[in-house]
Amino acid sequence: MPLGEVLAGIFSVTLAAGVLRVTTPILLPALGGLISDLAGVINIALEGTMLLAAFVGVVVSAYTHSAWLGLAAALAAAAIFSLILAFVHLDLKADLILAGIAMNFLASGGTVFVMYSLTGDKGTSSELASLTMPYVHVPILQSIPVLGPILSGQNLIVYVAFLMVALVWVFLYRTVWGMHLRAVGANPDAAATAGIDVRRTRYQALVLSGLLAGLGGVHMSMGYLQLFQRDMTAGRGFIALAAVFLGGRHPVGTMFAALLFGAADALANQLGSLRIPPQYVQMIPYVVTVVALAAYAIAQQRAVMQRQRRIQVRQAASD
Repeated sequence: MPLGEVLAGIFSVTLAAGVLRVTTPILLPALGGLISDLAGVINIALEGTMLLAAFVGVVVSAYTHSAWLGLAAALAAAAIFSLILAFVHLDLKADLILAGIAMNFLASGGTVFVMYSLTGDKGTSSELASLTMPYVHVPILQSIPVLGPILSGQNLIVYVAFLMVALVWVFLYRTVWGMHLRAVGANPDAAATAGIDVRRTRYQALVLSGLLAGLGGVHMSMGYLQLFQRDMTAGRGFIALAAVFLGGRHPVGTMFAALLFGAADALANQLGSLRIPPQYVQMIPYVVTVVALAAYAIAQQRAVMQRQRRIQVRQAASD
């Protein structure tokens, strides 16, 4: 394939618009993972929560002929799913990681079982006429050259996802609830001594985390696509967790990390349409994830070593 054709496919408005669309189902669960992580209960079940919400949204919207009822049912399912995880961990004292992995398996197998019961299909919900969330055309934005086709005409959930970055920042750093949540994650014993209900705060964090992940799942099946496919989240819940740590456990940093992973995913999709061997294309998002985490780990180690050197220098100077 000519190099010019490849470059034209990469540096295009279509790819830029696709980055926002593909980033959304990574950014939303990443923000949810950030909230639960800051509360000291990292949500490993983001993948399963997204999958369940994606499936419930399709089923309910197909039977009720209402995308909004599908969204509401999907978020309710995500909240209940997260409540189960919270109950198993916080009340039954099960290991959080193992419980999260089990919930992911439950969502993966359960959605296929119910889909087969409803449609007789184990792969794609082609028999369910799923509705989609509305697309928004912003009059001012769509008239801007180049940026107009990128920023306007996206699915409603795309705009909600990036708005949530600001809202999560406000909640975490400008509200009493956010201060309590971060205190619980930093030192639960000290938080309890100060009168903060650690158990309730972690319940709330996990439920809110599940709601954000569920919204990302709805985008997968009612925005990014218009159907449900078996295991359609394809590891995005785990990539979202990587975005939390790569972004320095901060909403803005998490957004940029999600954009990085989204750009890699969008690039893979774009290259796939340019007749490039699929085995090379499909590995791009995962290679980028591994490389980014490796670079982050190296940077963290260097930062720790520099801090230790400064401490040693101060001690030597004081002696």
